[in-house]
Amino acid sequence: MRFPYYGDALTNGSGALSEIIVRESDAPRAAFLRAVFLEVARECGICDADIAAEAGPGVAEPDHVWFRALFRLLDRATLAGTGSIALFIDDVHRYLTDAGVRDAIDSEVRAAVTPGVETVVVGHSLGSVVTYRLLCQECALGWRVPLYVTVGSPLGVDAIRERLAPIAHPTCATRWFNATDRRDAVALHPLDATHFPVEPPIENKTDVHTTTPDGHGIRGYLTDPEVACRIHRALTG
Repeated sequence: MRFPYYGDALTNGSGALSEIIVRESDAPRAAFLRAVFLEVARECGICDADIAAEAGPGVAEPDHVWFRALFRLLDRATLAGTGSIALFIDDVHRYLTDAGVRDAIDSEVRAAVTPGVETVVVGHSLGSVVTYRLLCQECALGWRVPLYVTVGSPLGVDAIRERLAPIAHPTCATRWFNATDRRDAVALHPLDATHFPVEPPIENKTDVHTTTPDGHGIRGYLTDPEVACRIHRALTG
């Protein structure tokens, strides 16, 4: 088994989250953070009226105070908290927009797969974005994947899916199995016909109950009996 490590390629920017997200000098990054956070808020049932009530009188537009109010609501509504979600979103943004970061990460993952040799690929969190992109690219170079497993995957988030368009089922992946914990704020949507429409469709398991405190850790997903069984069966034939 191979576990590519690419943490050294990721360095998050500094600054208060509520300032970064409205900073005009870094508009693309701010827009991406804003879009994902607002989608998480909608999924959690948080509306503009809730944010306005939390922010207090006199706050009528998405400024620093408005977003700090949103973050307080999200901290109460999610297990992970806004700090962890923000780090994840920023990592995804760096991977999708910074060619140097992307090349460094892709090289680590690419080196773990031998073309022509059947390989079960498991992608967690940002790893599902990385492996999905590589599977779509490398199929023509002889990758053979009897089972592709994604857990805690954000691929169904609008802002992320749109940056990966046009989306497709990787031709070298015979089966794609996706597992989510409904409490996982990163795996916001199942990869279904609404949020990730591909053919053949992805098989989704949406009732995982992870044992990790934030509902997102890979250990919690891999200890789910069905997830573990799918991977074991694919590895043993």
